[in-house]
Amino acid sequence: MNKVCCFGELLLRLSPKANGVWIKETSMPVFVGGAELNVATALANWGINASYFTALPENSLANDIKNYIADKGIDTSVINTSGERIGTYYLPQGADLKNAGVIYDRAYSSFASLKVGQIDWKTVLKDVSWFHFSAISPALNQDAADVCLEVLKVASEMNITISVDLNYRSKLWKYGKKPTEIMPELAQYCDVIMGNLWAANTLLGIEIDPLLLTSLEKQDAYDYPAHGKATSEAIQKAFPKCKFVANTYRFDHNKTGIEYYTTLFTEGNQYQSPVFFADSVVDKIGSGDCFMGGLIYGLSQKQEAQEVINFAAAAAYGKLQEYGDATQQKVEAVKLILENYL
Repeated sequence: MNKVCCFGELLLRLSPKANGVWIKETSMPVFVGGAELNVATALANWGINASYFTALPENSLANDIKNYIADKGIDTSVINTSGERIGTYYLPQGADLKNAGVIYDRAYSSFASLKVGQIDWKTVLKDVSWFHFSAISPALNQDAADVCLEVLKVASEMNITISVDLNYRSKLWKYGKKPTEIMPELAQYCDVIMGNLWAANTLLGIEIDPLLLTSLEKQDAYDYPAHGKATSEAIQKAFPKCKFVANTYRFDHNKTGIEYYTTLFTEGNQYQSPVFFADSVVDKIGSGDCFMGGLIYGLSQKQEAQEVINFAAAAAYGKLQEYGDATQQKVEAVKLILENYL
């Protein structure tokens, strides 16, 4: 394996304490993140050669960020210098990205301003064997969606394995296109598709049980894995290039805690991780990115499907107990978590 290239917008997460406490304290934590950077960080932390493509302006803040990323062992040489601003978002402490409290400030960012024909993708993808992106990028604007399609075509021509995380951010799809008008064309290039039942329906138009559309709360008697298998089969039928479909299931547990498990479908078989429980969560941000990193980690090393899904789920569960956007766990720490559940 040569290198994994993660493609997406770098974001600064400003995390104020709720109820105006941040104003009184004149303090607000800032995290360097973005879904795809979180994946690259996990991979680099686990010994995988990872590069990161984004676009940043030419200023001292951007230089500080590049140095920060490079210090994590991530190749920053393909980061494009253009545009005038870095995207940001505000998320009150204790909330997650599906919470109504998230506030995006990423219009006209350097990444969102990229245009087709601007980047030499063959140079960016030199020595790359795996390319990863998420549904967040094409949600920004039509230009971003077109750039995604452009790079996917090149990656496919270069026989690079392609993965996508079906991240759905309702506040981002605001440029006159529904996700189902954009994402299916991009998904046709993907070898690995990760998401959940609801995202597959919203982004790819895959049918879902009406019961799950009326309530996102857990139905105790509902067989989610069975429906997930049917959804995975439908995805592979609609997108024949797809060899692996992964689904995550995360539900509230005892009000403050969480119940978490995942599945991986390939070659007609579904593999399920252990069910993980926690009575409390430190930070929900980045757990899905950590899971995606775990998938890439295992699949890129040709591990058995059960081993892949177990490691990825344990890593995501561990991330729930870390503050910040990206995991700092080592492989040994993830394996220790898993040992307690097997």
